[in-house]
Amino acid sequence: MEHKPDRDAIRLDAVSAGYGGTAVLHEVTATIPRAQVTAVIGPNGSGKSTLLGVLAGVLAPLCGELHRSISGRPAFVVQHTAVPATLPLTVRETVAMGRWGERGPWRRLTRADRDLVAACMARVDITDLAARRLDSLSGGQRQRTLLAQALAQESRLLLLDEPAAGLDADAQEAISRCLTEISADGVTVVQATHDPDEALRADHCLSLRAGRPVAQGTPEEVLAHRFRGRCE
Repeated sequence: MEHKPDRDAIRLDAVSAGYGGTAVLHEVTATIPRAQVTAVIGPNGSGKSTLLGVLAGVLAPLCGELHRSISGRPAFVVQHTAVPATLPLTVRETVAMGRWGERGPWRRLTRADRDLVAACMARVDITDLAARRLDSLSGGQRQRTLLAQALAQESRLLLLDEPAAGLDADAQEAISRCLTEISADGVTVVQATHDPDEALRADHCLSLRAGRPVAQGTPEEVLAHRFRGRCE
C-alpha cells in the first residue's frame, strides 16, 4: 500500500507554554496544514510569538504535546526591525549566513552553496541588491533579504514573525506572493500577523486571544468569527 504523508504538518494537543514557569499560551489545540500558508492572528500579547517559539523548538511546552510530521530544523524569519541595519554586511553575505547551519560559520561555502544563495536571492527579487549593505536598504528590501536567508536553510517549515509589519502595500504584497509560491513548492509556512488583509491572503488561519485559541479554519471563517465576537 502506498504511504500517504500526513495532511497536517503539525498538531498541538492542549499545549501550554510561557516563560519562567508562567504560561502565556493556555491549552492550545490546533493543526497546521502541510504545504500551506497559515496565518496566526491576534492582538499584541495574544501569544503569537510564543506559539512561534514553540513551533521553532526554542521554547519547550509547559504541558501538552506537539506532534510534527516534517523533519529537519525550522527556519525562523524575524522582523526586519529586529536586525540592526548598521551591521557591516552585504545582502549576499546576509543570505549566505543561511548556510551556516549546514557548513558552520568558519568553513568556506561550496559551489553548490553559492549557487543556492544566488537562487534564493533571485527568488525574492534581490539579485541586483547583492553587493548593497543592509544599512542602504529599505525595510521591505531588508525583509526580503531575511526571507532569502531563511530559504537558504532549505527547511520544510518556515516561521515568520510579523513579516509585513511596517512595510508599504507593495512590499507587503511582494512578501505575501513569495510565501504563496514557497508553499506551492511543499514548504509549510506559518506567519504571525495582526493584519486582517495579510491573514486573508493565507490558506489557513488560527486566531488567538489572551493565549487561547478562539477559532481556526479558512481566513474568511476565522475573521468573520473574530469580528462577530467584537460586536456581541
